[in-house]
Amino acid sequence: MNKKIFGIAAFIVAGLLGACDDDFLTTAPKGVVGQQSLESKKGVDALLIGAYSLLDGVGSGNTAWHSAVTNWVYGGVASDDTYKGTDAGDQPEITFIETYNWLPSNNHFRGKWRNVYDGIARSNDVLLVMANAKDMTDAEKAQVTAEARFLRGHYHFEAKKMWNKVPYIDEKTYDPMNPEGAKVANKEDIWPKIEADFKAAYDVLPVNQAQIGRATKYAAAAYLAKAYMFQGKYAEAKPLLDEIIASGRYKLEPTYYSNYNAATNNNAESIFEVQMSVNDGSPGGVNGNNGNILNYPYTGPWNCCGFEQPSQNLVNAFKTEGGLPLLDTFNQTDVKNDEGLDATAPFTPYDGPLDPRLDHTVGRRGIPYLDFGIHTGKPWVRDQVYAGPYSPKKMIPMKGFYHATNRNNSNNYRMIRLAHVILWRAEVAVAEGDLEKARELVNQVRSRAANPDGFVKMSDGSPAANYVINTYNTPFASKEEALKAVQFETRLEFGMEGHRFFDLVRWGIADEVLNTYVAKEQQKRIYLKGATFTKGKNDYFPIPQQEIINSTVAGENTLAQNPGY
Repeated sequence: MNKKIFGIAAFIVAGLLGACDDDFLTTAPKGVVGQQSLESKKGVDALLIGAYSLLDGVGSGNTAWHSAVTNWVYGGVASDDTYKGTDAGDQPEITFIETYNWLPSNNHFRGKWRNVYDGIARSNDVLLVMANAKDMTDAEKAQVTAEARFLRGHYHFEAKKMWNKVPYIDEKTYDPMNPEGAKVANKEDIWPKIEADFKAAYDVLPVNQAQIGRATKYAAAAYLAKAYMFQGKYAEAKPLLDEIIASGRYKLEPTYYSNYNAATNNNAESIFEVQMSVNDGSPGGVNGNNGNILNYPYTGPWNCCGFEQPSQNLVNAFKTEGGLPLLDTFNQTDVKNDEGLDATAPFTPYDGPLDPRLDHTVGRRGIPYLDFGIHTGKPWVRDQVYAGPYSPKKMIPMKGFYHATNRNNSNNYRMIRLAHVILWRAEVAVAEGDLEKARELVNQVRSRAANPDGFVKMSDGSPAANYVINTYNTPFASKEEALKAVQFETRLEFGMEGHRFFDLVRWGIADEVLNTYVAKEQQKRIYLKGATFTKGKNDYFPIPQQEIINSTVAGENTLAQNPGY
């Protein structure tokens, strides 16, 4: 069983912009380790572990799925990849996110805000306390500084892609004993400061770390390149992406499923992944991917909860013709499903050609669901009329990787892997007009997906469906076609991994894609009627209203709300 390298530190780190009684500001809290007692190599490492521990999105107050590292609500449900799932009465506040009815009072937004700014506070705590540590060498301090800045860059990146207009807090601004000091205006574009954090980490971090899960030089390089990609700064991203690829340190796993199998955590393709563990002494196995604890088939051995059901649009995207995706026409007809059928009724799955990645991403009737048997209809799916016939699959591990008493599990989240780097580099090639380079890179990803050893199999060893996937064997006809192919491949490769909404926004096509999606999906999911993505508003989520209230100084709000809210 995989063991999480980093446990949650046994101390409380001051929150950022939290709502507290005034007494808290003048009374030393009980049960909190003071700063002076942490001013040592051991104490600084404990603080650093505490900063790492929030990567999974769990540990800031009562947040869990509100701030899950997979961003399944914001990157998935808000996109065309997934529905909220379950039934209409279960957590309707997520339905508001799905239908673009975004209110600053929605507690999900505040949960995510609390997580990222708590992570920023913990990263800054490391730097503040380390300054007074007497038993650390200059080299050790440089290493810790680089890791803390990497983490601070990550948490600010999460805030930036969620809300755009966000404050940047560094150790010079942050003072855990003075909450007023953290009330920084959100007027400036913080991309340069995010870049600086990742660049500082890249310059110092080693290629290898003694402990799995800590940031490395190439993790920082990949994250810096990702920051450039989100800004359309392709010239800056290119040398970093080329360096990672040319290093030879990473390779595509032979089979696609290796990137979702808990037995192959930290594999050769992984550049940075968030460590999960169970049965490690943490209460209730909370270190075990707790942010995704709702996202299982409704019944079966999990007994909860039916959230994050794949959309029909996503399933349709995996259809192929001549082994290639239908870039423009994929959603004209639906892959056959069992919606409306009783669980005992005969059903034959869709027999048309499909990309084999579909059945590693989506649970559908008649196809093996990992090692839990054949996926059924009801009762595995709670309410097909409301949320369709499919189940989430990609983040769910096989038997043997669960906590003894609940659904927490030890399946790591692969935050950045080589396939990301390859497809970002293909995107750069398209921008430069090097369409053959883009085709070569996309084909690398498709060739791995085409490996029959990685197909989902029936009990007799035969492919579970009609899997037909080929590479692009003729040049792209135009830059527009090449870009469409790269973007489509990105969706197929990373479906239901929490990236889709943010990719659509950074590509500048969210309004077109999502309004087209809603126009057809509302014929199946009636609660989507009237949903509209508004460009200039829904590109970013509303800043939580409580955080705006908390930012008040001398009767004036320090934080300004995003446009349209």
